[in-house]
Amino acid sequence: MNDGAMRDAAAPRRKGSVGRSVRAVAWSFIGLRKGSEYRSDLEKVNPLHVIGVGLAAVFALVAFLMALVHWIV
Repeated sequence: MNDGAMRDAAAPRRKGSVGRSVRAVAWSFIGLRKGSEYRSDLEKVNPLHVIGVGLAAVFALVAFLMALVHWIV
């Protein structure tokens, strides 16, 4: 067997949805999460979805804070 086939067989396919990634990122922003749910997310979410949702959430938070400061001042 070649190396590519061995890597494909060893790597599990993750079919996580974007909604599940949004929920995982939202809970991580709050900082509250059960250990069992965290382990479940590690198995089921797609890392690329988490990165994309996390970046979008950070940009949204920064934009919200900038708008809030602009409105107050």
